[in-house]
Amino acid sequence: MRNFWAFVWGSLVGVLGGLIGLGGAEFRLPILVGVFNYRTLQAIIINLLVSLVTVTFSFIFRSGAIGLSNVVSNLPIIINILAGSLIGSYFGVQYATRINERTLNRIVVIFLIIISFILIGHELIFSTQTWQLPSIFKVIASFLAGIVIGVFSSMLGVAGGELIIPTIIIIFGVDIKLAGSLSLAISIPTILMGLFKYKSQKRFEDISSERSFIITMGAGSILGAFIGSNLLRFVSSSLLHIILGVILLISAFKLATHKKSAA
Repeated sequence: MRNFWAFVWGSLVGVLGGLIGLGGAEFRLPILVGVFNYRTLQAIIINLLVSLVTVTFSFIFRSGAIGLSNVVSNLPIIINILAGSLIGSYFGVQYATRINERTLNRIVVIFLIIISFILIGHELIFSTQTWQLPSIFKVIASFLAGIVIGVFSSMLGVAGGELIIPTIIIIFGVDIKLAGSLSLAISIPTILMGLFKYKSQKRFEDISSERSFIITMGAGSILGAFIGSNLLRFVSSSLLHIILGVILLISAFKLATHKKSAA
C-alpha cells in the first residue's frame, strides 16, 4: 500500500514536470516528510533522485511539442545558467548544515513572492514596456542567478525549475513553454552534481533500504511527466505564466509556514 501511494503521489507531482518544466520537488519534499515520515536528509536525497527521473523524462516527452532544435538554438542560455548552477550545487551540499535556515527561508520567501507577481502580471508588465538589457548584463545576471539556483537545488533537494524558468523569461525574454524545456536541460546536470556530492559524503547509506519506494515513485513520475507533456499542447503560454506564479506563491507560503513552525 505504501508503494501504491508513492506511485500516486509521484504521478501527480510528475504532471508538473511535463506541463511546466519542473521537477516538482517543492511539493514532493513535504509529502516525503509529512506523509511518508522520512527524516529531512533522507527526504532531500530521495527528492533529488525522483526529481532526476522527472526532469529527464519530462525533457524527452516535451521534445515533441517544443522541438529539440529550439532547445539547441538556445544552448548559450543553457550553458550560461548551468555554469553558475553547477558551482552553486557543488558548494550547496557543503554548506547545507551551516547556513541559518530561518534567514534562508526569509530570503527565498521574499524572492518567490516577487517573482510570482511578475509572472502573474506578465502580460501587463511586458505590454507596457519592453526590457532591452545589455548582453553583458544578461550573462552576468544569469550566471549569478545560476549559482543561487544551484545552492537551493542541492540544499533543499529540488530541481530548481521554479527559479530557473522565471530567470530565463525575465532576463532573456523567452516564451514560457520553451523556457520550461531549457530549465529541464539545466536541471539534469545540476541535480547530478548534488547527488554526486551526497554520494561522496556516503549519505546514500541513509536510503539504501528504500530502493523499492524510490523506483515506484520514479515510475509514477514518468507517467505524470508523459501526461503533463501531452497537456502542454492544449495550454496557452499566458495560462502557464499564471499557473507557475500561483505555484511560486504556494511554495512561498509553505516555506513561510515552515519557518514559523520552526521558530
